[in-house]
Amino acid sequence: MTTAPKTKKHRHSQSQPSLYTLHVELIGIRPSIWRRIQIDGRVRLHVLHEVLQAAMGWNGSHLHKFLIRNLHYGIPDPELDEIGWVMHDEKKYRLNQLLDVNDTCDYLYDFGDSWFHRITVESIEDIDTDSASANYALITDGQRACPPENCGSPGNYLQMLEVLEDAPYSDEAKALREWAGFDFDPERFDRQAANAAISRMIWNGWIRIDR
Repeated sequence: MTTAPKTKKHRHSQSQPSLYTLHVELIGIRPSIWRRIQIDGRVRLHVLHEVLQAAMGWNGSHLHKFLIRNLHYGIPDPELDEIGWVMHDEKKYRLNQLLDVNDTCDYLYDFGDSWFHRITVESIEDIDTDSASANYALITDGQRACPPENCGSPGNYLQMLEVLEDAPYSDEAKALREWAGFDFDPERFDRQAANAAISRMIWNGWIRIDR
């Protein structure tokens, strides 16, 4: 039997705009890799996934899911049902249905490398409907670069950073730089570029925040 998701009750209607501030942290990496995102609470989970990908710096080439109060949200797949990951269709659920202030959930990207992100709702602000800006999503802060895609796991990424720092002129470090890109800097987060990626998706109609 599939457990039905329990929706959260807010003092404002779930159909009305509200400004969620989310803190997103990649689990298992120190120093921390994190982003702070402001977004309309009406956003559906499949669109939030696209925003998270752009904010963190992933390229969307792997599977993903949200884990909220022990329930899975993502793309329904009978093969995942067999391992106990019964997916509630992420297109049917909005952020403001499921999470309130101080609530947390996990976002898993790449079922093989297992990149877990902890999402915390830091605040929710009611927005006047007349002044609300449709399709609002903005990264307001963040630190450190996203790991290169397909680098293995958080542990493998930390080993990669060790090699680059402790043996920068070794053959292994050279190979890693060639693979990751010679411009890769683990300390650099380009917030402007990440926001530009989100704006491009919205401008071109690839995602819609408030529907």
